Amino acid sequence: MSGTTLHGAPSQEVDGSPVAVVHVLRGEVDPGSHITHGRPDAPFTAPALDLDRLVWPRTDPGPAFHVPVAEIVDLLVETGEALKADRDGLLAEALDRMARVSPLPGEVLERAYAVLWRSFQRPALYAQIDHELGGADVLDGWREVRLPEGRIAATRAFPPRLVHIIAGNAPGVAAMSVVRGALTKGVNLLKLPSNDLFTATAILRTMASVAPGHPVVRSFSAVYWRGGDEAVESVLFRPQFFDKLVAWGGEATIRGALKYVGPGFELVSFDPKTSISLIGREAFASAVALEQAAEAGAEDATFFNQQACVASRFQFVEGSEDEADRYAALLCERLGVARQFSAAGGPRVAVELREEIDVLRSLAPEYRVWGGYDGRGLVIRSPEPVDFHPDGKIVNVVPVAALSDAVTHAGVATQTVGVYPDARKAEVRDALACAGVQRVVSLGRAGGMAPGLSHDGFYPLQRLMRWVNDE
Repeated sequence: MSGTTLHGAPSQEVDGSPVAVVHVLRGEVDPGSHITHGRPDAPFTAPALDLDRLVWPRTDPGPAFHVPVAEIVDLLVETGEALKADRDGLLAEALDRMARVSPLPGEVLERAYAVLWRSFQRPALYAQIDHELGGADVLDGWREVRLPEGRIAATRAFPPRLVHIIAGNAPGVAAMSVVRGALTKGVNLLKLPSNDLFTATAILRTMASVAPGHPVVRSFSAVYWRGGDEAVESVLFRPQFFDKLVAWGGEATIRGALKYVGPGFELVSFDPKTSISLIGREAFASAVALEQAAEAGAEDATFFNQQACVASRFQFVEGSEDEADRYAALLCERLGVARQFSAAGGPRVAVELREEIDVLRSLAPEYRVWGGYDGRGLVIRSPEPVDFHPDGKIVNVVPVAALSDAVTHAGVATQTVGVYPDARKAEVRDALACAGVQRVVSLGRAGGMAPGLSHDGFYPLQRLMRWVNDE
């Protein structure tokens, strides 16, 4: 791969020119000449790729392979504190540039950046190590295992070589990827998504400011290339360079990644998902209960303005059509309220989708629609789930005779199910799990995943490691 460099049209950042994207190579900012990427109406620049510098030779251990876990945790905690203070202004710079590429409103990005440091807190880090791996001993060395026939063996979670195709629908994905990559002790190449070109590198640069040249710092690179670019991916996505491809994204991203999977190169996929809500008849016991349910339902539906997988798009209400209408009307009011991770407004509803919804408006009373097309929220009540994908703070409310009836609308593409009230979760969670659901939560608590629990049906740290036996 010697001398492999990808070039494009030279570009320099000046006032009014495309925004400049920073690349990090093995913990240091790439000073290389920039080339232009993106659409003509939304261009940006980034350093030309030198593919040789994006891989670590298998003849050498990664920089952090033998660093004690306790030291890595200390570094991550210090990084979190540095992110919180942002003394070097790296997050502020990233936030300013993010506003030009992200579909999320500036106020939502600002609040999301303000809490990035929470992913680096010591209790959260050890929760992942303890719950997903059973403790740090298997990371720092060999764990002795007694076999059934009395023999003694040993096993180790050995540091992996990882390529991460991260998602850009929420800045926390970048923080999560850096944390997991650091805890594995492995080497990590992060592909920057076009809708979040700045968060990952801001975090890595902050880590480098805390501990310049630290082995964990030198274990990370983060660069941009166009997703699906065979000139890059056919070279990098090989078992002689990496063990696993950690891919987030839509169906096209995952299918594109699959063609490179083979012996010695595994896919760890955070598949595209949607989420739903189940509202029990208890919501209609009083006006207060109905307000609580509608507020919780709106909280889940508007998480990152409905851009996140955990955001609820379909809400099944146990009750009559009239009761569902009462809930839907109140829900629509709540959708337009600003929250920590959502804005009062959102993107205007696309023309094609407006035409479909207008047809539904004409079918009253079988269908009813609340709200407009200005992005403040819209609710559709229908006898069955609509056949289009609600997006941009649009929620489809469907009345059901019993919560168990709603389970038939869940499947392997359903990530999170919020349930109201809490007491009703136990009666549906087994059936939801059987249908393919990965997560059942209290309504209103879909946003954010507790560290140390499974994610998309598996324990990420366990999947990321290379497990090696001494028998």
